[in-house]
Amino acid sequence: MSANTAGAASAAGRAEGADRHAMRFGAFVALMAALMAANALAIDAMLPALPAIGQSLGIATDNGRQWVITAYLLGFGAAQVFYGPLADRFGRRPVLLAGLALYVAASAAAAFAGSVEAMMIARVGQGVGAAATRVLAVAIVRDCYSGRQMARVMSLTFIVFLAVPVLAPSIGQLVLLFAPWRWIFGLLCLFGLAVTLWAGLRLPETLHPDDRQPLSAARVLGAVATTLSNRVSLGYTLATTLAMGGLFGFINSSQQIFADVFRAPALFPAVFAGIAGCMALASLLNARIVGRLGMRRVSHGALGGFILFGALHAAVALAGIETIWTFALLQAATMFFFGLMGPNFGTMAMEPLGRIAGTASAVQGSVSMVFGALLGFAVGQQFNGSTVPMALGFAGFGVLAVGAVLWAERGRGPVPAGR
Repeated sequence: MSANTAGAASAAGRAEGADRHAMRFGAFVALMAALMAANALAIDAMLPALPAIGQSLGIATDNGRQWVITAYLLGFGAAQVFYGPLADRFGRRPVLLAGLALYVAASAAAAFAGSVEAMMIARVGQGVGAAATRVLAVAIVRDCYSGRQMARVMSLTFIVFLAVPVLAPSIGQLVLLFAPWRWIFGLLCLFGLAVTLWAGLRLPETLHPDDRQPLSAARVLGAVATTLSNRVSLGYTLATTLAMGGLFGFINSSQQIFADVFRAPALFPAVFAGIAGCMALASLLNARIVGRLGMRRVSHGALGGFILFGALHAAVALAGIETIWTFALLQAATMFFFGLMGPNFGTMAMEPLGRIAGTASAVQGSVSMVFGALLGFAVGQQFNGSTVPMALGFAGFGVLAVGAVLWAERGRGPVPAGR
């Protein structure tokens, strides 16, 4: 059998499996969004509680509290590389359910943490469990869809998923009005349990039997090498990593910015919600236009907007004329363009790697999350009572991302049609 014939047979098998096993479209998108929302909740819900967590656990400095976020992100990023091979060997469903169970247990452990060390261990464990949701959500979508239809599904998933950052800080703030910060982690435990039951009862296995891969070091290393040596995969993964560095720099610094720069911590949930809402609107727009304009044209144009508003924000901050309103408007515009970039960069990175989707998604996710978290932590640690470090981070990472995209495309600009 020729390579083309084998590839066509495999694609047909995946399509047939999707028809036989897929949930209804709306329910499928909702479940994928819920899986991804478990991650967003674990990052954003406790942002208003960081001062209380730091005081309760004896974290000495304000910047030191950022480890509550970064410990989770490092666990989330590093564990993804292990879930991919397991999912390619044993199927998506059992690996996903195991990761969700760990997420639930670690959330409960964080709720009862009595020391900084216990909290860091619980947060890393929570991230390790949540990593399964990221890897498996992308791989499951790739099992059932490809090309622009995959981009559409990912964009619709992101719309629901991005509603969580809009609401999460407000949820955390609401909890703090009536209960200690530990109840935020209790809510995460309950949410994780609900998603576990939903997936266990409704989600079928989506990996076609023909695409199962043996769990061997040679195969795993070969799939990792393929993912990291494919120019398109690596280039867009690096671009995503840089953009994520800006995002995590914002998340790490955001509570301190509202408390220390603007002296308006009460406005933090509302402004954060507005900024996150712009990301959700961008994903909705992307779902509508990507089929007509193509992933490259949309995402490359969005990268230009990301750099433009990041640089404008940096100029305003450096000029010393930053207000809470300039911050909200410029940050919302920057994150709007981030919302147009993210789904398309991820889809293009995955597009050449359908037969190793689980491992490829894991490797790409690990690289973008671990190094994005470290870049964002480095930005957050530069917080000096102003918005300058955060704004410069966005602008600088955007410029570097242009180089990664140009390298991935061998110097070409947006492709006019069909891509």
